[in-house]
Amino acid sequence: MKLNYKRTILVGFAFFLISAFWQAYDTIIPKILTNRFGLSQSVSGFVMALDNILSLFLLPFFGALSDKCNSRRGRRTPFIIVGTLLAALSFSVLAFVDNAQLNSLSAIAGNDRTVYEALYDADLNITTPSGEKIEICEKFTRDEFVSMAEESTENTDYTEYVLPAKNAYAREQTSMAKGIFILFVTVLFLVLVSMATFRSPAVALMPDITMKPLRSKGNAIINLMGAVGGIIVLIMGMVFKTGSPANSYMSYVPFFISVSALMLISLVIFIKKVDEPRFVKDMQADSKAYGIDNSEDGTSGDKKLSKGEFRSLILILLSVVFWYMGYNAVTSKYSVYAGSVLGLDYNLTLMIATGSAILTYLPVGIIASKIGRKKTILAGVLILASAFGAASFMRAGSSPIVLNILFTLAGIGWATINVNSFPMVVELATGGNVGKYTGFYYTASMAAQTVTPVLSGLFLDIKMTYLFPYATIFVLLSFVTMSLTKHGDSKPMPSKSVLESFDIDD
Repeated sequence: MKLNYKRTILVGFAFFLISAFWQAYDTIIPKILTNRFGLSQSVSGFVMALDNILSLFLLPFFGALSDKCNSRRGRRTPFIIVGTLLAALSFSVLAFVDNAQLNSLSAIAGNDRTVYEALYDADLNITTPSGEKIEICEKFTRDEFVSMAEESTENTDYTEYVLPAKNAYAREQTSMAKGIFILFVTVLFLVLVSMATFRSPAVALMPDITMKPLRSKGNAIINLMGAVGGIIVLIMGMVFKTGSPANSYMSYVPFFISVSALMLISLVIFIKKVDEPRFVKDMQADSKAYGIDNSEDGTSGDKKLSKGEFRSLILILLSVVFWYMGYNAVTSKYSVYAGSVLGLDYNLTLMIATGSAILTYLPVGIIASKIGRKKTILAGVLILASAFGAASFMRAGSSPIVLNILFTLAGIGWATINVNSFPMVVELATGGNVGKYTGFYYTASMAAQTVTPVLSGLFLDIKMTYLFPYATIFVLLSFVTMSLTKHGDSKPMPSKSVLESFDIDD
């Protein structure tokens, strides 16, 4: 028994384009909401949670709908094609709406003396990242404020006072002319609906073509493809310099269009190389040859879970909620946090975390097949919690090397969790319902990602440095619930012969 790596990689192009989109979305949209529209962290978090609110309903719906699809291209592929085309188009349009808002902020878009003088003269009330509420005119003289701002866009005073002043100015402009903001949210809504139409079908495709004992390895490949998509977008961000505090008011049109183009190129590869009906038929034949129950091919009805299995399903989904509560708080706020607390470009740090995850996915899939998914996940939870806990003490001027080490550990911990959690859910799937169970998994993760941007935003409005302690607490809660799980772990892989156990080639 062996995983068909080539086919899994080709199927992974769907997850590649999904992850590329979300990497761009999670890092740029929070900056637009706070820098361009002047939203508070909590209100920005609510807007960021729109995707997850929609996903609570749409992901299970489209997952179950794809289970019933009888297209000649298969159950999942039609959703992937249509959803990607709509998402890429609407995401590009979103950049032009953002540009319209940027034009209304021309008075503060630069970094020269006249900009800082205009900010000072606006007589703004601000809340600093450390939680201090001040009036700029009472705290500084005009010359003090301008001199401080001109020194560097990456010093502590700039992130503590100047960026909050720019955001306060943007908030005033938005309150006086709400039309662009309403249009931005409307187009954003269309983007999110487009993405929701195919996320569950895209993820369900891997278990559709992969025998149950090989799904941790298969999910490792899928996550590896997703990580590659994410890291390419981070590299693009470094090329476009989207993460520099000095570029908070740059145009994102070239960057958004480049991300949309990357999504479309990935879709073309997927369409040309993935024959879903044939891949599924081959998996069914292999499962029959090995005597494996892969009844989720749709030929049998649902089988009711036992009480123990149902309890484990709930505990797994609770674990998913808790670690996403912690992890998504960081991913949705770190681009803002890096600029306002650390004075750093977020792209490099996140790229290091993603790179470490890429190197971890395959080994973790292999380890899980030896010691079990549950033990592997618990180890990953402890690594992630330790990294976030230590990052709580990092501030502007702290060693970038230490921060990079912590994000390396965070990437390893998250990869260890992510590779094995989804297979634990679909391990419990029976009958033609892998799409439905995929929907359960994403409902849990989206529920967490609905709540956590708003909840973490409320804490960050009090004090920006609460981000990593918040994340650490929720990740540790997932350790408790996962420890109580009894079902969903990987089963020993049968083989036709002793020699075949050593066969790892495609």
